Amino acid sequence: MTKQLYPVTRDLHLYAGLFLSPFLVVFALSVFFLVHSWVPGSGAAVLSRNVDDVTIPADFEQLKGREQLAAARAVLDEVGVGGEIWNLRYIPRDRRMSITVNFPGRETIVDLSVATRTAVITRREPGLWDAMIYLHKLPGPHLVAIRGNSPFMQAWRWLADATVYLLIFITGSGLYLWAILRAERRVGLMLLAAGALSFGGLVYAVVG
Repeated sequence: MTKQLYPVTRDLHLYAGLFLSPFLVVFALSVFFLVHSWVPGSGAAVLSRNVDDVTIPADFEQLKGREQLAAARAVLDEVGVGGEIWNLRYIPRDRRMSITVNFPGRETIVDLSVATRTAVITRREPGLWDAMIYLHKLPGPHLVAIRGNSPFMQAWRWLADATVYLLIFITGSGLYLWAILRAERRVGLMLLAAGALSFGGLVYAVVG
């Protein structure tokens, strides 16, 4: 049984690791910028344009939740802005809606005046590194009710889930492959112990 299982597990371990490698590079490199709060190219140029006679759905100011999201998407399609709606902020005093739309490497803010049916569209393109940070953080815990409102982010959510599941598989299969190779058991035990102690110390420092 072991002779049959070992080559299959080894091949799956290898191919799963190869598939995951681009995603792990994105997550690993973006961590440095998240930790140090610095993004190369964050001072990218800002482009702005105005759009008149915007078609605003009926009762747009009273809509909530998914209905408001769908109405905002219709407005964005009309003014030619695509991407994931990150935030919707309505300012009743000015009858103005601010819609933040993100796409990896690009952030767009649509400032929509309901009273005058005009929109000021401001676009910023910070570049590749900012895109990696964006992918690292999403899908995330904030504003879960509106997350995944663009096809790209829906696909990325599935890929992020797949990354987690495959990492669990690679970890389990790696432990299995290590246990089969007797010559590597002593070194493996030392590394497991070092990793466990490091993790335990980190948890103690955070919790304690």
